[in-house]
Amino acid sequence: MSPVVVDISVSLDGYVTGPNAGPGNGLGDAGEALHTWVFDGTDDDREVLDRSFAETGPVVQGRRLFDVIDAPDGWSAEMGYGAKPTGEVNPPIFVVTHQAPDTTRLGDRFTFVTDLADAIGRAREAAGAKDVVVMGGGEICHAVLAAGLADVLRLHVAPVVLGGGTRLYPVGAAPRIDLELVSAISTPHAQHLTYAVRKEA
Repeated sequence: MSPVVVDISVSLDGYVTGPNAGPGNGLGDAGEALHTWVFDGTDDDREVLDRSFAETGPVVQGRRLFDVIDAPDGWSAEMGYGAKPTGEVNPPIFVVTHQAPDTTRLGDRFTFVTDLADAIGRAREAAGAKDVVVMGGGEICHAVLAAGLADVLRLHVAPVVLGGGTRLYPVGAAPRIDLELVSAISTPHAQHLTYAVRKEA
């Protein structure tokens, strides 16, 4: 069965966007610092990114991220997953939402699902030999972890303290999640940390 990988960039203080994130300001105020490793990274950063693209199958994401992507200044019709050209990487994307939008600018590359576990299950059915990747936003990433649906947590920890924005880990009660570090790659732009999620016996 294909592994479910939660993969996201995060600040040292636990934010996956800066403040005021939304359509037209997807990473929030000053949130671009989270992705310096993607756009201005070293060879090691690029190797991490290329490996991620090679292993990515179906993608699961939340509605807020979809609204950013589908906004007029979001992804173009020619742009694939992760800002790659469509011909290179264009996996099926399952959007978890209470209600599907009436219309979408980007056509039929998105499937809208109302139940989180169902979205993960459908993504696994479509994955083949690839990973199922949960790529944001922070709320859906944490929900997959909290529900025990993730097998791997891959964090790209940027050397920045944002001080506010969208949290990866919500404040207040949340289930304990035990992890085992299986890979660590350090660059000036990010600490790329891969953890196996320990499952209860």
